[in-house]
Amino acid sequence: MAELRIGTSGWNYPSGRGRWNGVFYPPSRGRAKHFDELSYYAEHFNTVEVNSTFYGQPRPDVTRAWAERTPPGFEFSIKLYQKFTHPKMYKQQFTKTSAGRGATADDTLLDALTRPNPVDLDEFRRGIDPLASAGKLGPLLAQFPPSFKSDEASLDYLQWLLRSLDDYVVAVELRHRSWSDALEQTLQVLNTHGAALVQIDEPKFRLSIAQNQLPNIPTFYYMRLHGRNAAQWWSHDNAEDRYNYLYSAEELQEFVDTIDAARSIVKKAYLYTNNHFSAKSVANAAMIKKQLGEPLEGEYSAEFLATYPELAGAAKPVHKLV
Repeated sequence: MAELRIGTSGWNYPSGRGRWNGVFYPPSRGRAKHFDELSYYAEHFNTVEVNSTFYGQPRPDVTRAWAERTPPGFEFSIKLYQKFTHPKMYKQQFTKTSAGRGATADDTLLDALTRPNPVDLDEFRRGIDPLASAGKLGPLLAQFPPSFKSDEASLDYLQWLLRSLDDYVVAVELRHRSWSDALEQTLQVLNTHGAALVQIDEPKFRLSIAQNQLPNIPTFYYMRLHGRNAAQWWSHDNAEDRYNYLYSAEELQEFVDTIDAARSIVKKAYLYTNNHFSAKSVANAAMIKKQLGEPLEGEYSAEFLATYPELAGAAKPVHKLV
């Protein structure tokens, strides 16, 4: 059976209505001075998917501290910086920052300044090297937006990116239907570079990618559960509202069966829950482990178990948050 790693997308959600403090973590007020969220999280799961590296290049001092605060064998899957996957978003941010500094640029220069280049790749490599050196680096996640369609330019770029990252394990999340409409071509590109097509669960729309949940390579499998909050997926007051969804045990069974089957095909399997509102991702990741017959490590507060009674009897309780 493949090595199985189950965790959540991110571990630090200290603010907003969907914060984890007071649910999975102790409340901020009254928390012991020595309390460390990442260390506490790592008592419960053997992997985490890092979202913060999407918004800024990883820094060696930060990733070195992550490695030091987690036990041997723990793994970090690292999301690529937005400049590599979301050019429009990066360009908007770059333009806003430049305007704030009084700088301007014509479209040609702007395209050149915001296009990923070898220097960006070198910076990213330096940032994650402490994790690789510690043996704690999992796959790199290249998450593309729904607007990233399968065409000649996109295929060329995807091949360039995968070639540039050939010495890493890479998982690619594609969301536009054009990629599944041309599935043979899509898999040819991914398979050539040993990249896994990320299997995702999220609200489905007319142009959503179709997925068969099957592994496309024998080395590893990568699945992400975003939740099914269709009503607030595109229209919401706060970004966190999109992820306000708790999978039922019945809904999770589909993914439990899938990941269990994939374990007999691949060498390693990763599953991350991204429905992070109020630590629902923690509850669902623990429920998946329970349904797979995996032990639930760590202790869960009475507050957490009262919020998510589905874990009663399986998770080890503590009397209060410390």
